[in-house]
Amino acid sequence: QRVLHLAEMCRRLETEEEKVLPFYPSLLAEGEQRDARRVLEETPTEPLAQAMWDYVGLERFWQRFNKAKLEEQALERERAALSQRNQRLRQLLRQYLAGISITQEMLGQPNPL
Repeated sequence: QRVLHLAEMCRRLETEEEKVLPFYPSLLAEGEQRDARRVLEETPTEPLAQAMWDYVGLERFWQRFNKAKLEEQALERERAALSQRNQRLRQLLRQYLAGISITQEMLGQPNPL
């Protein structure tokens, strides 16, 4: 019963768009979708299936949780790539500045100016 209460609470926090649009587009054919719906509507008879039935309401929560985890991993990869690019640009900038800077040694040598 606590699981159902949690599922209801999560459902109330969804935006209107999240409530209306499906979370993921289904890859099943129309007949397969009908079969899946029929199986989900049947009352399970096996003990394990009956225990799992109590947690069906959290399916959308776990979908969103997994999507958030995937986005987190993608952002972490992007951050690492940007950090690496930043280091490379800093290295190129240091090389450029070293090439245009004038040192005391250069001033002490004869020059055409």
